[in-house]
Amino acid sequence: MRDKPDASSSSQKGNSPQSAQRSPIATSRRECLEGAGSTVVATAAVQALGSAPANAAASAMTAPSRTAIRLTVNGVSHSVEVEDRWTLVELLRDQLDLTGTKIGCDRSECGACTVLMNGHPVYACSQLAVWADGAEVQTVEGLAHNGHLSPVQQAFVDHNAPQCGFCTPGQLMMATALLNTIPRPDAAQVQQALVGNLCRCANYNAIVEAVVAAGAQQGGVA
Repeated sequence: MRDKPDASSSSQKGNSPQSAQRSPIATSRRECLEGAGSTVVATAAVQALGSAPANAAASAMTAPSRTAIRLTVNGVSHSVEVEDRWTLVELLRDQLDLTGTKIGCDRSECGACTVLMNGHPVYACSQLAVWADGAEVQTVEGLAHNGHLSPVQQAFVDHNAPQCGFCTPGQLMMATALLNTIPRPDAAQVQQALVGNLCRCANYNAIVEAVVAAGAQQGGVA
């Protein structure tokens, strides 16, 4: 009588290493992983080949727009192309090399960047350069004439109004705007006019005295 095949032995043969190597499931998994690796390499190659055009397109999309403007600064006419995001103080300092106008807080709080635009005091850090198209701008460099200080500049020297000097240009421009409007202001009027100009050295009394003296002596700077 022939012996029946042992079920346990058949099971062991099916689990042998040789049997596992021939398993359709194992082979399929290995081929899948190899295929995925090939896909990754191919995708990377395509991306590398197309990177230059992609970068060029991205640069074109992110490049800031520019506008050509004309303005007069301290009596000199300028034609300049500006980025639409530039502020007036950046135009004055970085493009026209008028560094007397200072950047203090850069948020309209300290007044160090004050200039006159069409005769009115403005914070240059909060004015876009494109807004100055066709405007007349005066900076602290435009106060002196023929090497002579303006009355308010001389009064600042005489009364020791400048300390560190960083905020002085903005104070001078605001005081100039006041004297152009009220030739002989009193102390209260000066204080009110310069309330938006901070002095980190806290030399406010001397600043007020200087502006009052300039008005009393010269009757304004206009």
